[in-house]
Amino acid sequence: VQLQASGGGLVQAGGSLRLSCAASKSKFGVIAMAWYRQPPGKERELVAYIYRDGKTIYADSAKNRSTISMDNAESTVYLQMNSLKPDDTAVYYCFVNRQIVGGSFGQGTQVTVSS
Repeated sequence: VQLQASGGGLVQAGGSLRLSCAASKSKFGVIAMAWYRQPPGKERELVAYIYRDGKTIYADSAKNRSTISMDNAESTVYLQMNSLKPDDTAVYYCFVNRQIVGGSFGQGTQVTVSS
């Protein structure tokens, strides 16, 4: 398994969740990792992106409510999500961008926010 995500689940509106995703060992170095999500009936969209040097990019929907971080040594990315809303309900996908081979998605993890 190239990417193993965990931490999804059911939470009430206003609650928090922390997603984790570990990339398997590879001879191709990690350039960046990210979280995307796909709400029901919608296209997959970026939530947050982090480069190996720590630079981050957030979707407007995630700004001020979410924090992405990465453990470079373990090639693990985290997404701390706070003040969750029903609109945050989606399948969340981990993404890794590697040297030479490019980017790939892992299996998603379901996040459901109840009102």
